[in-house]
Amino acid sequence: MTFSLLSHTLSVACLACAIEAAFGYPNWLFRKIGHPVMWIGALIARLDRSLNCSQDSAFRQRLWGMVCLTILVGVPLLIVYMALQCMHLLCSPLLAWGMEGIMASTLIAQRSLWEHVRAVHTGLQTAGLAGGRKAVSMIVGRDPEQLDEAGVVRAAIESLAENFSDGVVAPLFWTALCGLPGTTAYKSINTADSMIGHLTLRHKAFGWASAKLDDLVNLPASRLSALWLVLAALTMRDTNPTEAFRAVRRDAGHHRSPNAGWPEAAMAGALGLKLAGPRVYNGLLVEDSWMGEGRATATTDDLWRAITLYRRACFIQGAVLVLLTLLFWL
Repeated sequence: MTFSLLSHTLSVACLACAIEAAFGYPNWLFRKIGHPVMWIGALIARLDRSLNCSQDSAFRQRLWGMVCLTILVGVPLLIVYMALQCMHLLCSPLLAWGMEGIMASTLIAQRSLWEHVRAVHTGLQTAGLAGGRKAVSMIVGRDPEQLDEAGVVRAAIESLAENFSDGVVAPLFWTALCGLPGTTAYKSINTADSMIGHLTLRHKAFGWASAKLDDLVNLPASRLSALWLVLAALTMRDTNPTEAFRAVRRDAGHHRSPNAGWPEAAMAGALGLKLAGPRVYNGLLVEDSWMGEGRATATTDDLWRAITLYRRACFIQGAVLVLLTLLFWL
């Protein structure tokens, strides 16, 4: 039974990966119905307004935060469960499998991440620093006006590395293990962390459970993303897989995030750069350790190498999924 289930979930992950890589999330569909992450975000915002009371003690805020997390994971899972039951009752097994793959593909971001980071490269090439700042403001939380060209490039590469783990590897990992319910639960937790998991006065206690659970569910994907990047570096002439591996072993554990340091260190080492380090978010200096021992003066050529490395890492991940699926089917 376990092998049968894994053969199904792995095949769903393969299909979702292929669909998203080929088509992404269509703009016409986004204009008509929005995006599933937006729906989850709207639920989180409503729960935050309803349950998060600043007059409560920190203990009560943590309790209500746990209630919030339970609801925001439980409601999407219930909807997905009902949808899957309807599909299996009304559709052939092949059609139900295809529909599950299509639905799972909406929660993966490999193509959209590539498009957003490529836009930073295009902006710098065509419109200079102003174009790069405008494009990078779409994918990072720091003030782009404080960044020079090297800062814009490093911010884009850091975002590419971190979101490779959170937006690509992690959703596919949980899809491969649990199918569409796994993708949905992961995306609910990850979205909650991005909205209420940060250490502001309002969310420090209320978002505690979301932040801790997000760290846990991202742990395997962060390690896998570093592995895919190291393997991808083996396929490129102008990257250094040995230094990528060394940077992961040396630096990943010193990042302020228990997970983000892994892909960032692998990317930094492979490209011969220094990433992360002290940065300014919303006017506040965030102290962080450097990932890698290379140059801090990143260029547009480095950004293009990072994009190429990312695409090859995505291809390696897809190939591994296909091989695992074939093994379980056979």
